[in-house]
Amino acid sequence: MKKLLGAATLACMATAAQAQTSVTIYGLIDANITYNNNADANKGSQFKLNSGGMNTSRFGLRGSEDLGGGLKAIMQLEGGVLLDTGASDGDIFGRQANVGLQGDFGRIIAGRSYSTTYDFILPFDPMGYAPQYSWATSAGATGNRKDGMLTGVSNLLKYQYDGKGYKLGATYGFGEVAGNTSGNAKYIVAASAFDGPWAAVITYEQNNSAPIANGSYDQAKVLHLGGSYDFGPAKVFAGYRNFKKTLATGAADQRSDTLWLGANYSVTPAWTLTGVYYYQDIKNVAAGADADPGMLVLRAKYAMSKRTDIYIATGYAKASNNKLTGVSRDDAGFASNQTSATVGIQHRF
Repeated sequence: MKKLLGAATLACMATAAQAQTSVTIYGLIDANITYNNNADANKGSQFKLNSGGMNTSRFGLRGSEDLGGGLKAIMQLEGGVLLDTGASDGDIFGRQANVGLQGDFGRIIAGRSYSTTYDFILPFDPMGYAPQYSWATSAGATGNRKDGMLTGVSNLLKYQYDGKGYKLGATYGFGEVAGNTSGNAKYIVAASAFDGPWAAVITYEQNNSAPIANGSYDQAKVLHLGGSYDFGPAKVFAGYRNFKKTLATGAADQRSDTLWLGANYSVTPAWTLTGVYYYQDIKNVAAGADADPGMLVLRAKYAMSKRTDIYIATGYAKASNNKLTGVSRDDAGFASNQTSATVGIQHRF
């Protein structure tokens, strides 16, 4: 009888402990068939099976433990997946690898994570950072350089506080350069406010490169502003990025302004239409050398269930002065314009 009582007590203790701790397996699988013209130096067209149309495919673990008094220990591990080949998209947990605490004071984590800029600007991009096709994270500028935000940060401390009608955030990335605390360091602050149908955001970041031989480093300073208004079936978005990068070599600063304006429209509870225009104004280059690329995007999404969507999207990008550009936020362009179209399916678990 004593043995039975002891076993029952241990089982109850284990059940109680388990109830206070949770680990969630989650992921997102997105595949599509894509057509691109001007897909190489010979201006050839291309059809391909692609991984990640509305969102990049990923797999992760998210956990929390109730420590009492409103305090929780939290952790997250997340890696990207290239669905077309089954390969890992970068390091095994290159998207998220962090641990921290959450309570009335907010949330603080250490490790690798998305930047505060990434977190705060995401709700103000009508395409939701879609690989096909969004320039909210970065856009192709003159000479195939990419002017954009810092999306992921290693060696970070990240803090966020969610208040009533507002939220605040900050990221510090340790440079970890011996004898130079500024080299390779990252600094970000952000604030967002919302009330009923409207919301607004501001973020500022400073991204230092690793030092070169004389101890100096490239330094990118990026300001973002954003706003949205929900009219009911339609929600409109606007975003702005001011980018300035000073180079350790002493070469001319790289500067640009990126703007976007778009809307989501719910035709029915299942059907959503999205339209957006992205534009980048290149600064500080010789007359006739600025690409000033723009991209028009249209997308239709149908929710087959709460977890599964099908979608069709098209993007058209064009640059001035016969400079190179393309629809991709990551890949180089091969012509002064590019047309792309995709049809795909996404499942979340």
